[in-house]
Parts: sequence; structure tokens; C-alpha cells
Amino acid sequence: MEHIQTKTILAISADAADVMIKDAESSFPDECCGFFFGEESESQRTISHAIPVINHKDGDKRRRFEINPIDYMKAERYAAEHDLSLLGVYHSHPLHPAIPSETDRLAAQPFFSYLIISVFPDNPVVLRSWRLNEQVQFEEELVHTFQNR
Repeated sequence: MEHIQTKTILAISADAADVMIKDAESSFPDECCGFFFGEESESQRTISHAIPVINHKDGDKRRRFEINPIDYMKAERYAAEHDLSLLGVYHSHPLHPAIPSETDRLAAQPFFSYLIISVFPDNPVVLRSWRLNEQVQFEEELVHTFQNR
């Protein structure tokens, strides 16, 4: 019998999506990065908050990002203080599709979702999310946004 894997749904509040998109647009042509937080069930992750951080990558920030370890610690503290789960990392791909690179895959952690924001001038941004599978390859998560209550 063939194993059928169901994809996780990543539900993003309009407010959190707005934070991430504005960060991507204002950082253009460099990559932006940050964290997102929320709650998780067996089949869905619900993102309610997003926090931008500084891209600490030395050199060309147009094709790479790096998050300072101190920012990871602050994100974990934020999650604990607000009774949320740290669900993942977002970053932008200026002038490139929202598809993870091999560099993205090698840096990825198994639990996190990785939301990528594709930014092109005069085009709508594209949000796609990815998560490592058991073979340490990215699988796309289904993404939808919802209005905050």
C-alpha cells in the first residue's frame, strides 16, 4: 500500500503577512529575514505574529541572508512570553522565485516552516512555504491568509 502524505496548511493572519511583505518590499533589492509565531495542530500551523530581524550576512545581501544567534534567542523568548510557538523563518528572494535554494535547504531545521517571499518590481509578491521531509528535502506547504478577528 502506498503511503499518502498530507501537506501541512500554513494559515497566515493578514497582519502577519503584511509585516513580512512590507519587510520584503522595504529591504529590496536585499533579502530580508525574520521569524513567525503562532499555534500548531496536527494538520495546520496558524501564524498570528511576525517579527523582522536584521540580515546579518556579510557581503552581498541580495542573494543570501543570515540571522544572528542572539535574534534566535530573542525569538524563543518572545514565543515563551506570549504563549506562542516559534514556527519558522521567513526571508525574501528579490528578483527570484519563492523556491528554496540548496543553501536554504542545508541551513534548514526539521521542525520549522520556511516562508519565502518573491519580490519583483511592479509585480505582486508571491508567498510560498516549505518544510523539510524525512528525506531532508523541502516539500511545499499549502498557504492561505485570513483576516484577523
